[in-house]
Amino acid sequence: MDRHDNDESVGPDTLDELALALAHGQRPAVVLSGAGVSLSSNIPTFRGSEGLWVRYDPFEYATIDALEADPEKVWQMLWELDEVLQAAEPNPAHLAIAELQDLGAVSSVITQNVDGLHQDAGSEDVIELHGSGRSLSCLACHRTESRDEVARRTPRGEVPRCRSCRAQLRPDVVFFGELLPRAALERAEVAVRDCDDLIVVGTAAEVEPAASLPWLAERAGARVWEINPEPTVPTARHLARPAEHALPALVQRLR
Repeated sequence: MDRHDNDESVGPDTLDELALALAHGQRPAVVLSGAGVSLSSNIPTFRGSEGLWVRYDPFEYATIDALEADPEKVWQMLWELDEVLQAAEPNPAHLAIAELQDLGAVSSVITQNVDGLHQDAGSEDVIELHGSGRSLSCLACHRTESRDEVARRTPRGEVPRCRSCRAQLRPDVVFFGELLPRAALERAEVAVRDCDDLIVVGTAAEVEPAASLPWLAERAGARVWEINPEPTVPTARHLARPAEHALPALVQRLR
């Protein structure tokens, strides 16, 4: 038995209910993940007390207009973010989600994160709503290059330049004020409409359009479960525990 199961705040009954739902569902579940999934991988949330936005005003550093107007300033923040992402490794939550896919209990993973840790853990069919920090594109010719390739030739702290036209590069992430990639959003909407269970993990699901995904799932008849220390999705069945504890325990129940 999981060591947390005697803690009333953990909600073992809800965890057991989720395991039963996944075991007997006709269609695999879908996971919607946010920054809380990567907290124990030492990636702080942007809005938390240790987040980047405490030191970097997002409207000064995280808009595409700011990047074009003062790239040296913005890349000061982006290089710092890059160091955090490159040092991070998948934690038990990422590994458990990948195993749930291997078990056939989960089909798609929809993530608001840009760290690529779901893929590192072995997950497939990962829908990245906010893009990826592992590639960069040219603002002029739109050539795309891998982050590792760019980092090898760019001294840290300098503005990365396109190999073809020498214009500046941008990370392939969604900056403030930009629209989500349409193809990713459409795939996410199809996924939540075609599942029996949506598991919301580590995200407040407050920012649109991602905030509407639990509602779309419910409207299509899915059960919505939330794994988060504090409830944020009012109509979800809530498991009040960190993702790195709850998800491995869920895997154990399904083995």
